[in-house]
Amino acid sequence: MAVRIRMKRMGRKHRPFYRICVMDSRKQRDGAAIEEIGTYDTSVADKSKRVEINMERVDYWMSVGAKPSENVATLIKKVKKNKFGTAAAPAPLTAPKEPAPEPEPEAEEASAEATEAGSEEAAAEETPSE
Repeated sequence: MAVRIRMKRMGRKHRPFYRICVMDSRKQRDGAAIEEIGTYDTSVADKSKRVEINMERVDYWMSVGAKPSENVATLIKKVKKNKFGTAAAPAPLTAPKEPAPEPEPEAEEASAEATEAGSEEAAAEETPSE
């Protein structure tokens, strides 16, 4: 019998939770396990607390020929070396941009009056006076 140490998916949609199990490699992913030796919860913020493995049982099963899957082998290596890394810091918050201040209405009226006066003078110059 080919024995593997692999993860069995539990939890609900979009919220995975895994049990680290020893099982026959021919069984389906969520099938019956020989023994459950740990858990892996991806939603825990602290990376070092995501994985809980009984290392004595892992060593026993590996000594009798069980082979870990790629993902479980990575988790075991991280637990042994206690190197989980750190979560990336969130991006700094930036203040929203303030809209440009609106010009004062008095300035608009004055500029509109100047424009009208300038256009009247230009019209008076164009037409010959008697």
